[in-house]
Amino acid sequence: MFDIPKFDENGKKVLSTKDSISMMDIAVYNMKKGESRTFLLENDELAVMLVLGEITFEYENEKHTAKRASLFEEGPSTVHVSKGKSVKVTALSDSEVLTQSTENDRDFPSKYYSQDDNDYFTSCEGKWENTAVRDVVTVFDYQNAPYSNMVLGEIQTRQGRWCSYIPHSHPQPEVYYYKYERPEGFGACFIGEEVYTIKDGSVATFPGGLNHPQVTAPGFPMYTVWMIRHLPGNPWIDRVDDERYMWLNGGETQKFVREVK
Repeated sequence: MFDIPKFDENGKKVLSTKDSISMMDIAVYNMKKGESRTFLLENDELAVMLVLGEITFEYENEKHTAKRASLFEEGPSTVHVSKGKSVKVTALSDSEVLTQSTENDRDFPSKYYSQDDNDYFTSCEGKWENTAVRDVVTVFDYQNAPYSNMVLGEIQTRQGRWCSYIPHSHPQPEVYYYKYERPEGFGACFIGEEVYTIKDGSVATFPGGLNHPQVTAPGFPMYTVWMIRHLPGNPWIDRVDDERYMWLNGGETQKFVREVK
């Protein structure tokens, strides 16, 4: 459920496979300037996200250039397509690209999410002396992409703060991919009663039903890609707060259902 995978000789790092508890194929690619990769899945929907760098996306008759120089000062750019549709990525500089896919027999229109198309909000500001304040980015979820079997977004956890707090779970499996801007950055990942040391490039998979709060050390803001797999007939739309900690919210469940723009 927790690992620090390495890139192979072809610049690919596998974070998760859909025959695991995540039910999703997730990988990260280190692409050199001038390199191109084409992604095509016959039976799976596919999201391709720019994590860092500058690339062009080409799909169907569309072409978009996306650039991201900072994990924390800019948002992601993403292409989301249904089964049988290809996405070509060409690196205009050394870049990092993430792919997320899962089975989906629906056909839906391809969509490019620019940095400006994402939903941005700050969570837990003013609570608990701001010890759990974080900035959340949603690219797509059940509200703006009900045809998808996935959720994709990012979390920017401020230095020395907790994330995914209060402790909560949900029936749907989730994957976190972590990055730090400095290699000595570290934090802690809780999965149920187990605790793991987060380092740059770590990945955590949360089975349905287990709490998964996180924390990062002072001096080290933590970047996280969060990815959820909807269950058949049970899409993710909200979290299930642990009743033991609900007193922190005055006994009420936190609500994270957002308004679609």
